[in-house]
Amino acid sequence: MERFENELDRMTRLNPGRQLPIAVLISGGGTTLKNLIERQLKGDLPIDIRLVISSRDGAGGLLFAEEAKIPSLIVRRKDYPSPETYREAIFSPIRQAGAMCVVMGGFLQHLLIPTDFEHRVVNIHPSLIPAFCGQGYYGLKVHQAAIDYGVKVSGCTVHFVDDHYDHGPVILQRACPVMDDDSPESLQKRVFALECEALPDALRMFAEDRIRISPNGRRVISSN
Repeated sequence: MERFENELDRMTRLNPGRQLPIAVLISGGGTTLKNLIERQLKGDLPIDIRLVISSRDGAGGLLFAEEAKIPSLIVRRKDYPSPETYREAIFSPIRQAGAMCVVMGGFLQHLLIPTDFEHRVVNIHPSLIPAFCGQGYYGLKVHQAAIDYGVKVSGCTVHFVDDHYDHGPVILQRACPVMDDDSPESLQKRVFALECEALPDALRMFAEDRIRISPNGRRVISSN
């Protein structure tokens, strides 16, 4: 983390109005990617999307990348013999693209994180971690689980990614009520509206170097 903070300091000196260069990983429709592109084009999110990587052929999000003229790749897990070789197939082009941060936007493959990207990969999950998270919890399954359990509040979590499912330090969370008549689809819609604000907020914090990790590695400390 210290090495990365030094690099951010250098970028600040060279370009005070810098945009954070990022890569986005997707597996499906790319609604998170679409939101980031729209925010960037509006000028209210200081990012530069250098690369989009999909884990699936034909992922809908690749069309958003094409329309925005963002380079894209397809890197399928089944084409690599081990988690380690898959990790390098993902992160090697990310390094070549000059991305300083990686966003998992509906990326459904388990991915090991190399040491040079520790605390530089972020994910947004559609629940209040540690509730309804981990392997197998994605999409409507998360919201169905929240309704079945009977919770009164749900939401989304932006967190750093480590080598375990939905386990890295929490950056920020946003909450919303769960209504008595909610379906998984209606709850998903309400939570996604929160996601569209939460992830850009977290990336702004990252771009402005307002994030620190506590000594125990579990708490994210943000400055205003």
